[in-house]
Order: sequence, then structure tokens, then C-alpha cells
Amino acid sequence: MNNTWDHTYDVVVVGSGAAGMAAALTARLRGLTALVVEKTAVYGGTTALSGGAVWVPNNFHLDEAGLGDTPEKARAYLDATVGDRVPADRKDAYLAHGPRMVKEFHDRTAVQFVYTPGYSDYYPERLGGYPQGRSIEPRIFDLKKLPPEQRATLRRAGLPTYGLTITSKDFRHLNMVGRTWAGKRTSAKVGARAVKALLTGQKPLALGEALIARMRRSLDLLGGDLWLSAPLTGLVEENGRIAGVRVTLGNRELAVRATGGVVLASGGFSHHQQLREKYLPAPTSTEWSAAAEGQTGDGLELGLAAGAAVDLMDRVWGAPSVVPPDGKPFFLVADRGVPGMVIVDSAGERYANEAAPYHEFVDAMYAHDRPEATAVPSWLILDATSKSRYLFMGLFPGQSFPRPWLETGFVKKAASVEELATRIGAAPERLRATVDRFNGFARAGRDEDFHRGDSVYDRYYGDPTLPNPNLAPLEKGPYYAIPVHPGDIGTKGGLVTDATARVLREDGTVIDGLYASGNVSSAVMGETYPGPGATIGPAMTFSWLAAHHIAHTRSHGTH
Repeated sequence: MNNTWDHTYDVVVVGSGAAGMAAALTARLRGLTALVVEKTAVYGGTTALSGGAVWVPNNFHLDEAGLGDTPEKARAYLDATVGDRVPADRKDAYLAHGPRMVKEFHDRTAVQFVYTPGYSDYYPERLGGYPQGRSIEPRIFDLKKLPPEQRATLRRAGLPTYGLTITSKDFRHLNMVGRTWAGKRTSAKVGARAVKALLTGQKPLALGEALIARMRRSLDLLGGDLWLSAPLTGLVEENGRIAGVRVTLGNRELAVRATGGVVLASGGFSHHQQLREKYLPAPTSTEWSAAAEGQTGDGLELGLAAGAAVDLMDRVWGAPSVVPPDGKPFFLVADRGVPGMVIVDSAGERYANEAAPYHEFVDAMYAHDRPEATAVPSWLILDATSKSRYLFMGLFPGQSFPRPWLETGFVKKAASVEELATRIGAAPERLRATVDRFNGFARAGRDEDFHRGDSVYDRYYGDPTLPNPNLAPLEKGPYYAIPVHPGDIGTKGGLVTDATARVLREDGTVIDGLYASGNVSSAVMGETYPGPGATIGPAMTFSWLAAHHIAHTRSHGTH
């Protein structure tokens, strides 16, 4: 069929998170025209809400840090974690081209990172794992480098940082501000950064906001286009290939031709309750997801309609979360590593290493959930000593829980462990026995039930002043209990792609002209999560590969 086109680009990208932006930037670096369409009124997707970390083994930042990473070590680690759950050629493509992506963006765009020392791989004890970590994070970026309109339309995370700019590296030490000299020095550094910003008029950004702002700045400099409030309504097929998209913009449906290809980078289906119930373990709820609200599976459903195969649809990037009365999920990362805290099921019993990598803890919640002792939700139990010593849910050490949290019953408070058990519906003697057993392990410095604190990863957010950084007895009231849900930072199932990010049918053939990366595609990490940034790293890498493939195909005159 012959379509009438309103606009024509070489590459049309759907979604403005790191995956979408990386595809557009690479297209422009290859001399291709590029358009990013974003259905919401702000750009940045879930990336802007995230820590912005990128996990790409063997990149040049790791070389400069003297890590001695190699492709062989990285492949051994992926084999030890991901295994054969995804095709070998996709893992190989990621390992081979991820470092090239990081270097090219560093050299040719404003998308630049720094190494985060000590942020361990999630399974550092496995073959090829790095206790020192392979994670890099965005350099701090001055928001004022963006034009006013771009500043206003950047998706903001709204983290409880009280106006401070805090990097991932900073946060680790700030978590121990009342316990270590490193914490106090970091606090002074972060404070000085805030004073400097005040005096100079800078607006420093860190984490995912910095990454997206850097990508937006780069897209501007390279001449790529971005349309906001422009939801995708359809893929356009022409002569057996995907030739473009239909987009609604300003109450008009526009047909936009993509002469080289369409890259779906529209995220997963975290905020589509029906799709969650169809594919994910039960119970499940959109209210537990920290993903951007636009993640409703649009690209997934259009890909399915075009004949795409899907995989890993029952999996999420798990994030144990609490949902305060304001309804905004808070992702428990460092909070599960602090001493003087346990997580129990409805019967008041521990069932997992609380400090385990977050996706693994969510898996444990579902595995343990049963009628006689539900783990969805679970209860995080905290004593007064830990509340006074450590950052918790964005609150400074010793800072009181907000009154609405207590008045609504979101946070349960009691003078004794037995009274707290009654408030969460557990038998007092069982919760008492659980706490007593844990306290015995804490005093001995070894968790014999679940080995909390044995892994280097566990200890990253622990208290280094203690014999076991993750263990301290719960002895001092008042005691607190907060419900924990199996949240997510995105779904990880989606369209099946090949090593160049082309979307595949069930029979393995290519849907010509259609590419996918990020959470709309099935994750190269399979059912696991090897390290901090193992979502964004592959998303950017496979977007880079998609645009690179489109450019290569165009230069050779074939599709």
C-alpha cells in the first residue's frame, strides 16, 4: 500500500528514556535524521527516576580505575548469572559493543560517566564477579545548560534530598553520616556543593536526572528532534516492512515515515494492571511500581500485533518497596542493608537475607508467599537504635516518621516486640522468638539462617563500624513495622530481539524495519540482575546497536 506521509525521518524512536535517547543520539552520530516521540508531557521515562547507573563490563572507566576487567571475565560472570536463559549472540553483542557505546558517547556527546568505586556486582563471589564493582554513574550536570523549555519538561524524580545534589557514591557514605568519618566528610562535601550552587546560580543534577539531561543536551547539539505529548497509535506497514508510525500530536494523527527503521524504546507494562495480572505472579499491583506512569505496554502490544515473539513476560526488575500514604512507592535499596532490622512474613518469621540484591528479595517474597504465612506484603521491623543511627526511607538519622504515616497506620509503633506482633497480626511469641534468634546471630556476628552480611554486596550499605556491617540486635523500643511489597522499577519481559536489536517473530524471522531496546524488549539479563545499572547499560547498548545497524544497512543499500 502507498501511504501519505506528514513527516519523514531516517529513524523514528518511540520513548525518551535512556534507551530512546541513545538510539536517537547514535542515529545522529551516523548522519541519520532522528525523531523521538514521547507520549507524556515530560521526557526521561523511568531512567529519570532512577539512579542512572550503567553496568557495562570492560569499559574504559574501569580500565582507568585499574580494575583489570576483561571480556573473558565478563563473559564468565554473565554465564554464572544469566546462564543460557538468553541466546549467546545477544550476550556477546552486549559485551563487545557496550564499551564502544560508552566510549563514543564520552568522546562525541555530553553523555559522560564516572566510576562508582566499591559498588559491588550483585554476585561478586561468582566466577568473574567484581567486589569492587563495574558500575559507572553520570557526571553531575548543570540543569541551566538546558534552555528553559527543556528544563521545565525534564521528568524529575522528586527524591527526598532536601535540595541537596547527591550522587550514588555520596549516598553510600551519607547513609553512615552518624557513624563514620567518611559519612561526615561526605556530608560536608555535599553541603559545600549546595552552597556553591547557591552562590553561582547553578542547578546541579545527579543520578538519572543527570543522565537524561545530558542526553537531552546532546540531542539538541546534534540536531535530533523530540516531540512531547505525542503518543504512538500504530505502526505502519508498507511492502512487508515497518515503514513508519502513526502518532497523535495536538489532536491530529500524523503519519511519520521512518526510511531506515522504527526503534521501540517505550518501556514495559508496569502501569497496566490487566497485563500485570495476565503475565506476572499474583498478587500484583501497579501501585507498587516505581516505573514512570507512561509504562502501559503500548509498544509491546503494537509489537505483538505486528507478529513479534515475546519472552520473560513473568519477570520484573524487582524492587522491594513501601507505599506511604501519598501513594508514591519508596524503593528499599540501602534500607535493607542496615543493622537492627529484620523483614518477616505475616506469621512473624524471617524467610530470606534482607540485604540480598533487590530483584532476588522480590523473588523470595513470591516463593515464600502461602496462605498460612503470607509474604506479600511482608513486614520490615526496626528498633529505635537503628532508627536513630541510619538514614531510612529518606529520613535522616533520628528524624521522626511523618505524623500521617503513624496516624494512618502505615507505620505501626509499639513499646515492645510482643505489642508490635499484635499490631501486625502475628503471634507475639513467634515474633519474639524470631527477634531473639536474630539477636543471637547479631551478637555472634554471623547470620546462620540466611547469611546476611556474608557477601561483599550486602556489606556495601552496611555499618563498617560493626563486626558484621549488616547485623545488630533489636533491643530498644519503640519498635516499628512497615509493610513491604514486591514492587518493581520496570517489567523485563517483552519483544524478542536479535543481536542487532531487530524484533523477531516466533519462527525467528526478522520483522523488517522494527527494532526494540530497553524494557519493551526481553532482557538480555534473563531472569537475573548482575549489577547496578544492568537495566540502563543494555538499554543504551542495544539502542546504539539498532541505530548502528540501520546506518550500516542504509550505506549498503539494503534493508
